[in-house]
Amino acid sequence: MNKTPKGNRLHLAIFGRTNVGKSSLLNLIVGQDIAITSPVAGTTTDVVEKAMELLPIGPVLFLDTAGLDDTSSLSVLRLKKTQKIFERADVILLVVEPDIWTDYEKNIVTEAKRRKIPTIGIINKIDLKKPSSDFLEHLKKEIGHVVPACSIDWKNRNRYIEPLKKHLLEVCPDDFILPPPLIGDLLPSGGLAVLVVPIDLEAPKGRLILPQVQTIRNALDNDAAALVVKEKDLARILSTLNRPPDIVVCDSQVVLKMCADTPKNVPCTTFSILFARYKGDLIETVKGVAQIERLKPGDKVLIAEACSHHPIGDDIGRVKIPRWLRQHVRGDVDVDVYAGRDYPENLKEYKLIIHCGACMLTRREMLNRIQKAREAGVPITNYGVCISFVQGVLARTLSPFPAAKITFEREMKNIKEDLDERAVSL
Repeated sequence: MNKTPKGNRLHLAIFGRTNVGKSSLLNLIVGQDIAITSPVAGTTTDVVEKAMELLPIGPVLFLDTAGLDDTSSLSVLRLKKTQKIFERADVILLVVEPDIWTDYEKNIVTEAKRRKIPTIGIINKIDLKKPSSDFLEHLKKEIGHVVPACSIDWKNRNRYIEPLKKHLLEVCPDDFILPPPLIGDLLPSGGLAVLVVPIDLEAPKGRLILPQVQTIRNALDNDAAALVVKEKDLARILSTLNRPPDIVVCDSQVVLKMCADTPKNVPCTTFSILFARYKGDLIETVKGVAQIERLKPGDKVLIAEACSHHPIGDDIGRVKIPRWLRQHVRGDVDVDVYAGRDYPENLKEYKLIIHCGACMLTRREMLNRIQKAREAGVPITNYGVCISFVQGVLARTLSPFPAAKITFEREMKNIKEDLDERAVSL
């Protein structure tokens, strides 16, 4: 991989009124003209994304939004997209002008506080007016982190960029600086992970898919080794090792063969289950998958994918999972598929949400989606957890995660007792 994927970058959302200089500030920070600037209000018509390495912080993605006080003919559509950026933001950069604080700024800060998103205030245009001491005190009280700047003063660029970096390091979310483990905590130093990687029509030519690459890298980062095999070679390779591996991880589509070929004393799981923990909340997805037992023919199920891709004939999300669900409930289920950034607002009409591994989303985005499901009272799970469940091997693939396994067994016991009681009452 030559570039860090968007889902692994710190997302910095730039908010502010029209013409406060958001796009000019973005150009100054990245050191190049990537956003169109103009004195005409509403020049930024859509969210502008720019990925860069902002050392010492690391890989970041800037999100330049339309002004929240946009009154142009397309403002409703623009502002709807701007509001959605709250769901992607790890840190908000609120751009203001000296001594100007309106309801627009107040609303942004209020929403950021509600969502617990750290905010840095950037006072732009200090070349035109020096902010008063009262205004500075007000910003520090409301936001806590303030950086004066002049977005057209490229000669003194570092004078504004370095304080911004300092504040970013202070407010950076813990899950970015210390991300949850992917596989490293499941391997001792010098340990061995065997990764089962099918090479089929969905495998990109000449490459591995992102979850596989990241798992290999995380194993190496934790001073362990990764042995990559195809599913047909797993049993043979395991028999040649002078000791059992510490863990076996497979693509979900070959989970039955992996479980059959892996010795019972060796923990095993799937890449998608690893990502359920890494990007979201494994316990929540395990609770959610148990609710498949409550599904009935005719129920609506949402399949949510984080990326847009051209599906093949036997696509995992559009074909295989719906087919397995129908087999499990012994009847038809109504399946909707949403891909990319699309995520329906009417979640309450669904009985279950089945999400992909979210390798293209930030953890904050995935946690936001999980939270929306909670608020709507809809259980949510992910592809890998769901596939292991309908294939009857989830207890096995949760073996590396004792707390999740206990949760699953408890949820299944409670659901079985509840369904039995209903059957008796009928």
